[in-house]
Amino acid sequence: MQKYEITIYRSESDQVFIAEAPELPGCMAHGDTQEDALMNAKQAIQPWIDTALEFGDHVPESRGLMYA
Repeated sequence: MQKYEITIYRSESDQVFIAEAPELPGCMAHGDTQEDALMNAKQAIQPWIDTALEFGDHVPESRGLMYA
């Protein structure tokens, strides 16, 4: 399984943490804590890849930095 970097930041306007996989455009999730946001983002990666493949879109190679 490929590993993708996940970046977490706080959205003050929404009062949640946002976690995104920068290598996968639009692949992001949120949570009330950093841990929740990370867990949700990790769960969003495979569906993002599956959808891209279904529509014939390019799936970027991971740099293998952090999480799958």
